[in-house]
Amino acid sequence: MRHFVTILILAALPLAGQGNRATRPKIERPDGPVWEVIRKNCTACHGIDDYAFFALDKAGWSKLIAEKHKPADANLSEADRNLLLGWLAERFGPATKPFPRTYIPPEITTFFSDPEAFRLMNRACTRCHAIDKVQGARKAAEDWRVTLVDMRERGAQLSDEELERLVEWLDRVWGTNQDK
Repeated sequence: MRHFVTILILAALPLAGQGNRATRPKIERPDGPVWEVIRKNCTACHGIDDYAFFALDKAGWSKLIAEKHKPADANLSEADRNLLLGWLAERFGPATKPFPRTYIPPEITTFFSDPEAFRLMNRACTRCHAIDKVQGARKAAEDWRVTLVDMRERGAQLSDEELERLVEWLDRVWGTNQDK
């Protein structure tokens, strides 16, 4: 699994000169035996966030690992391999949407007022969850962006400009630095 990260990082980077960096997923690591397999075999070369760029079944994950990690793949025991493939197919399987590689945040010049932001959240977010699930959360702008891009991939109706205006508002109102 050693050369996997180079290919994924290159695919996720924005074109040179665009000034903005691409949004990257942030994946919560698993606990228990799956984490031990990943820690021993994968994280020396790459993080687990790269997995979110794919939506594959067990056979697809097995093929990807075999193609990208020929020397390292041989070091996995059959039990570890099955555990890893099971977790990958469950967490990043064909029923999931891969995180987009192409989203580059556009520059915004107008900003939401509180009522505008709440109207947008009521329109785009409350189909799946209540606003109080968001209220009180504290995240940095990039973390809000990752969350909103993920929610858009799951069906939230947000244009790029709306998404970025909401990121700016969330960072300003519910960001990690309230003394701005």
